[in-house]
Amino acid sequence: MAGSGEEGLYSRQLYVLGGGSRRLAGAAVLVSGLRGTGAQVAAALVLAGTGRVVLHDRDAACTADRAHQFLLEESDVGRNRAEASQRALTELNPRVTVAAHIGELSEDFLASFQVVVLTESSLEEQLRVGDFCHARGICFIVADAKGLAGQLFCDFGERFVVDDPAEGDLVCAAVQHISQGNPGVVTCVGAEDSHGHLFCDGDLVTFSGVEGMTELNSREPVPVRVLDAFRLEIGDTSSFSPYRRGGLVSQLRLPQVHSYEPLRRALAEPKIRVASHEELPRSHSLHAAFQALHAFRGEQGRLPRPRALADAERVLELARSLGAQQGPLDEDIVRAFASVSAGDLCPVAAIVGALAAQEVLKAITRKFLPLDQWLYFDALECLALEGATRLTEEDCAPTGSRYDGQIAVFGATFQEQLGRQKYLVVGAGAIGCELLKNFAVMGLAAGPGGDLIVTDMDTVALSNLHRQLLYRSADISKPKSVVAAAAVRRMNPSVRVTAHQNQVGPATEPLYGDDFFQHLDGVVSALDTLEARAYLESRCRRCLTPLLDSGTEGPRGNMLAMVPPLTKPLGPAGAPGDGTFPLCTLRYFPRTIQHTLQRPGFPGAATSGEGPGGPGASAGQPVGAAPGLAGLRALGPPALAEPLPRCHRPAAARLPPGAREPGTHGAGTPRALSPLPATPFPSAGCPTAVTGTVSPRPDSALPLCQETSPGVAFWAGDRSCPHPLTFNPDNDAHLEYILAAAHLFAQAHKVPPCSDRAAARTILRSVVLPPFVPQEGLQISLAEGQEEAQAPADCRRLAELTQDLVQRREELVGGEEAQVPLMEPIHFEKDNNIHVDFITAASNLRAENYGIPPADWLTSKRIAGRIVPAIITTTAAVAGLACLEVYKLVWGCQDLSCYRNSNLCLSDCLLLRVQPLPPPTYRYGGREWSCWDRLEMRAVGADGQEMTVQDVLDWLQRTHGWTVTMLLRGHTLLYDREEDEETRARQRVQRLSENLEAAGEPRQRELELLYVCEGEDAEAEDNRPPLLCSLP
Repeated sequence: MAGSGEEGLYSRQLYVLGGGSRRLAGAAVLVSGLRGTGAQVAAALVLAGTGRVVLHDRDAACTADRAHQFLLEESDVGRNRAEASQRALTELNPRVTVAAHIGELSEDFLASFQVVVLTESSLEEQLRVGDFCHARGICFIVADAKGLAGQLFCDFGERFVVDDPAEGDLVCAAVQHISQGNPGVVTCVGAEDSHGHLFCDGDLVTFSGVEGMTELNSREPVPVRVLDAFRLEIGDTSSFSPYRRGGLVSQLRLPQVHSYEPLRRALAEPKIRVASHEELPRSHSLHAAFQALHAFRGEQGRLPRPRALADAERVLELARSLGAQQGPLDEDIVRAFASVSAGDLCPVAAIVGALAAQEVLKAITRKFLPLDQWLYFDALECLALEGATRLTEEDCAPTGSRYDGQIAVFGATFQEQLGRQKYLVVGAGAIGCELLKNFAVMGLAAGPGGDLIVTDMDTVALSNLHRQLLYRSADISKPKSVVAAAAVRRMNPSVRVTAHQNQVGPATEPLYGDDFFQHLDGVVSALDTLEARAYLESRCRRCLTPLLDSGTEGPRGNMLAMVPPLTKPLGPAGAPGDGTFPLCTLRYFPRTIQHTLQRPGFPGAATSGEGPGGPGASAGQPVGAAPGLAGLRALGPPALAEPLPRCHRPAAARLPPGAREPGTHGAGTPRALSPLPATPFPSAGCPTAVTGTVSPRPDSALPLCQETSPGVAFWAGDRSCPHPLTFNPDNDAHLEYILAAAHLFAQAHKVPPCSDRAAARTILRSVVLPPFVPQEGLQISLAEGQEEAQAPADCRRLAELTQDLVQRREELVGGEEAQVPLMEPIHFEKDNNIHVDFITAASNLRAENYGIPPADWLTSKRIAGRIVPAIITTTAAVAGLACLEVYKLVWGCQDLSCYRNSNLCLSDCLLLRVQPLPPPTYRYGGREWSCWDRLEMRAVGADGQEMTVQDVLDWLQRTHGWTVTMLLRGHTLLYDREEDEETRARQRVQRLSENLEAAGEPRQRELELLYVCEGEDAEAEDNRPPLLCSLP
């Protein structure tokens, strides 16, 4: 039942690519050109688990390659690039076959691949290979990065079938009513009671479990028309039976067939993917510029020299001859592109390579719509930076260093500045690894005075390896930050990197205080909780430290730049749905698999949190702990309240033929299963799981014929009446539940687990379960308010039971007769297959009670573990976008128009980069202020001592003309004009830190004070510049 080792490794990726990801292991891909872009493509494919990746390059690695090719070490200089990269890629994922090819790309050689990717190829080679691939039905991709721009082209043949064109789970909703009419109208509700359905016009849907209007259950998929958030039109239902109750309406996605033009034709008549129509002219100009660059290289045998005006003008002339056929040409874009086209930038290679790798994955898995057919990307706004505009050909000439590709774009002086940077990277997960890889190759903090700090509390896990580039299987259980820092040093020994294993939060402010943040040139966050992100942003806001914040979910990602005082602060992120549901729905009226997976007390109903600085420990409760008070009320007293001998009585008498005695293989079967007849699942699940419903039995108290009022059925609409299940050991679903629960018991009791299904089935056939007896007086809360009112009592009861267990454990520890190992609680871990086995089995049985379609193991794991889908391509692209903004920060850019916030959706191959919003302003004290403005005073008197409260009041009066009526530090009152004269006099003469020390606050070098002034209007209450006082 549990997922395989492959699923454990690739589980986050499986949630993105779906079932098609299983095709990866049998795929063969050629990546030609192993400079920066090709290295990124190959690394992503290897991490993703592509069966065979062949590297092709006919040239030797040079020192300058190391400015963008992260797979090469210093010892690889002079070796063939493909052969030098092979070793590093094989280490990335030993499950993937990585081979090198240094010969010609012959047709016989090309015919063995499902996908061919060309990078760094001439136009002639692209056309030759493209023609062959199109004719043979081989998916063909061109990916190229030149300086600050990139190009991507896809040709997947004349008939390419996309099995699943969209991302995300299929939409499903519970039916509340269906009218008889033409058209019929379906009233439905989504998984969350307060939310409607998520269907769109034209979606195909099917129905299941509908009572009354049963004709819909066997009907072919029908298109819907959305009327509003809760109603759909589905066609003619006038001849169908009247609707009674229940049912699910589910989305169905059908495969799509797409056709693509070969490169030779697509060059002349390009179909270019853009995020908005306004971007199309720019992309057409880049389309002409790339062709002109090919022509220039064929003419001159080289790329244009950096910042050489004559070379740029020649490229422009060639582009004019091409661009005349494709519309107006933006000559400034072509000149800017040509002037730095000889440059090689790691962030640009990361972005283009990640986009290309995602298209390869689409070709193999047939998940998501492929690019149709061109995409252009550029960051030419970097050339408008003050300082960059004054660069000359001499400034950008090669120096013989590893950074020559970067110097060709930004100059040698900039490279020195880059080496002096002080940066903090918070989080060394997927995005953090990509950021650190880029920083190492770029040379950030690789010079005198440089400092790169990475902090993460987490350790490396198996599921990290498919998308976190810096880790290997030998690193599992080691601290992420330590392993990542070591990898950075291997890539670039000059980088001054330090690893921390700390959370960045209130508890670590003595370490990461104001002085720490104020000495940083920037902070780059790769956090996965909104709380951690909000805290980090507040620290950067206070200290005016630039912050680049990145995040991903599946194929979507974003990067936000906060640059004081130019941009708007990040502010609170739009909180996604928390995935929780009303308790009354979970306990009594589940209608989707999410409800059964998040029933009260299931680990999925608790939060598995990850804190600032990296993921923390799971916050879920023990798997072997109580299944919520709903289950406890059904269970009665816990089984451990029974005498110990009853729970551990000898089991040998019940050994089936062929079963072994304890101590031999399979011994865990009788030991773990023997208590079941007497004490079925005392703490791992409800005893009625296989003989009745898995939750308290509402159908016992409210039968199917129950009415809320005369003629109005209680079990109607989206309320489904549960039906009992009769335990059958020959039913695999029942057996899997028993085995999973028994495995947990065995683990808790420290005995070998059951591994013999046949022996377990034999034991269970001899078990006679007592008949189910409904609880007397069971009250069902029909409203969420009633459930919330019951919650405190539930918590008290759970605390009492927990305390009772603790007491009994202490008695056993102290007693002389304790002959057995003491039970240990099992804490839920989303990557533990046994835990997921139990949750999946229990949830699916309860789903069967209510007529809900079951979920497979992977889906159950994702929902119960609240796993965020993730894939290497998205993280690599987002990290590349963040590093482009680092370039601007290093320049000290103070032009808002040069910065970009980015959003990307790789499932649609969309990339949107927009200028950040300026900071909001407000009026106070007769003038306009920015949200970044603050009042700063050096609170040191002429005698060198700390100023008094009166000194601060005088300073505000003298400097701004404000009469202060109240002065506070947080919640500590320093001065209040409404107090009596004696109190005011005492307050005024006190030094600023005296009251704070009396209140138990630690002494700080800088205080942020809040003040209220005379004549303020009510709107000014939260809008005034903070007062920062520097103490001696």
